[in-house]
Amino acid sequence: MSTATAQPATAPPREPGRFDRLRNAPKLVRWLAFGTIVGNIVIVLTGVAVRLSGSGLGCPTWPKCTDDSYTNTPEYGIHGYIEFGNRLLTFVLSAIVGAAIILVWLQRRRRRSLVWLSLAQFFGIVAQAVVGGITVLTGLNPWTVSAHFLVSMALIYAGYAFWHRTGEGDGPREWRVGVPLRWLARAIPIAAGLTIVIGTVVTGSGPHSGDRGAGRTGFDPALVSQLHADAVFLLIGLTIGGVFAFRAVPVARNAVLALLVVELAQGLIGYVQYFTHLPVLLVALHVLGAAVLWVYAVRVLFTVRERPTVA
Repeated sequence: MSTATAQPATAPPREPGRFDRLRNAPKLVRWLAFGTIVGNIVIVLTGVAVRLSGSGLGCPTWPKCTDDSYTNTPEYGIHGYIEFGNRLLTFVLSAIVGAAIILVWLQRRRRRSLVWLSLAQFFGIVAQAVVGGITVLTGLNPWTVSAHFLVSMALIYAGYAFWHRTGEGDGPREWRVGVPLRWLARAIPIAAGLTIVIGTVVTGSGPHSGDRGAGRTGFDPALVSQLHADAVFLLIGLTIGGVFAFRAVPVARNAVLALLVVELAQGLIGYVQYFTHLPVLLVALHVLGAAVLWVYAVRVLFTVRERPTVA
């Protein structure tokens, strides 16, 4: 009579631990990248709240809030809380960026492009803090205020590039359109950037300086507003051209159509705020609209090319 040979017991597969899951979490990386875009837009919105409420010097020095305190003090009232709250949001954004950098580095499939794009956010925040400090120390000089806003626009661009790269591969760049349409896709965000830059000059020439003692650029507000409107017309013209030029590439055409809707809404807000003498609520919406418009303009550029996944 034969006897059955005892089979060794097979060990059950080990459940992945929390650290193992973090090392293979591309979706979480993508969410953190999206968080950098949202965080930068929120900081833009709180920054305009500081300016419109006259709280630009609610914390009159930097890096401290006052000479004796890193936090706001009651003597500066609500203005101190508004300005200090805006500063605190920088730490929230820094935490998101720090988590993104660590997680990108921990991934088993570490992607060099994501490492550099996450680090770009870090260095951008450092630059933003330095420019913000100079802005306070110069008593809200309108040119440093403009630079402070434009650094946020650069961070939004880098954040969008970071987010977009998390959803594509690392293969060589492949264009969906020919050379002339590539230049059109580049011209649209360039025109959007020009519009935003001139818009900061308009702001620096207008009444909402952030503090009663802050200086102005000295330019005629009506003149720079007209120049800003001309840049808007250029942007809208290029966008309408893109609607027809990209009709064979649905993803690009949809991006241009969405941008056109944002532009028309932003233009309407701009005209209403101008003819109603710049009420603070409309000014805040216009600044928020500028950040959203910038995202949609950058999106157009990224829809005309793709990167395949490689082993």
